Amino acid sequence: QVQLVESGGGLVQPGGSLRLSCAASGITLEYFYIGWFRQVPGKELEGVSCISDADRRTYYTDSVKGRFTISRDNAKNTVYLQMDSLKPEDTAVYYCSTSCPAFGYSGNYWGKGILVTVSS
Repeated sequence: QVQLVESGGGLVQPGGSLRLSCAASGITLEYFYIGWFRQVPGKELEGVSCISDADRRTYYTDSVKGRFTISRDNAKNTVYLQMDSLKPEDTAVYYCSTSCPAFGYSGNYWGKGILVTVSS
């Protein structure tokens, strides 16, 4: 059974940092494009960042460029999203997935999501 499990979310003050992790079981993330998405209640799902498989190309939506960094640790079968200089508008439920629309890659696996709240 394939599982993607997000962790590392929580409450942080504006300007702070969090690192989200997406740990996988049942698949080897090394062979997949991995995307991070976020959703605010009542709004559409937004693609935040994506990393390709072998050559580790990255994509960031404009609103997070320069603040977020996506990376992968194949030995730990985990993909990370380092989020710095967080803003209240980054508040959302964050999901990892084997989808990467920015690179035209559609996958089937999604995590259950984790809440990030940026507030003073």
